[in-house]
Amino acid sequence: MQQRLIHRRLTFFLQIILVAEILVAIWQQQWLAMVLTIGILLITLAPLLISRFFRVFIPPEFVLLAILFVFAALFLGEVRGYYTRYWWWDIALHTSSGFLLGIVGFLLVHVMNEVEDINLHMRPGFVAFFAFLFAVAIGALWEIFEFAMDTLFGMNMQKPMLGDPSGLTDTMWDLIVDTLGALVISILGYRYVRTGKNESFLERWIQDFVKGNPSMFNRDE
Repeated sequence: MQQRLIHRRLTFFLQIILVAEILVAIWQQQWLAMVLTIGILLITLAPLLISRFFRVFIPPEFVLLAILFVFAALFLGEVRGYYTRYWWWDIALHTSSGFLLGIVGFLLVHVMNEVEDINLHMRPGFVAFFAFLFAVAIGALWEIFEFAMDTLFGMNMQKPMLGDPSGLTDTMWDLIVDTLGALVISILGYRYVRTGKNESFLERWIQDFVKGNPSMFNRDE
């Protein structure tokens, strides 16, 4: 309970920063920054809305991590220019996205694997493999999105890196670290499905998700 309270306070603190940034942007008439920050603030509210409207319990640790990622990627990265200030910022965030997407992919297939209404049962190796491919596929789609934005609208989402002005090095490193992050999550997820132990942070989150959503897994509360 104490940890959940800390997570909620940290989330609220980040949202207060975003609200303050919106007010500053209005004061300085930086309309693009204002619109972007409003969008970021709305994204940070998504886990709460999903939990309320769909009655799905999301572990608070995962919610905080997702909001921190959005805050770092969109607010610090795009609005505050951390992508150009720090060369490693993009790599660190893509590694984190590999972790997050791997967790989402694992939970999706784990739910399908456990629900009795779906006549399907997958081996632990396939569950982990699906989570890995899900994360890598979303990472690849994001790189296509960046390329499309740069080509069609003249943006600079694929940035020069390590002396390569074309953005190819940036793209390849993004895909590599996405893959590494997804691989780590897949290995941890495989161990959880295989052994049922909850020694790592991922295994504890999965256990909390299962306990918090008994109707999904046909379990008594």
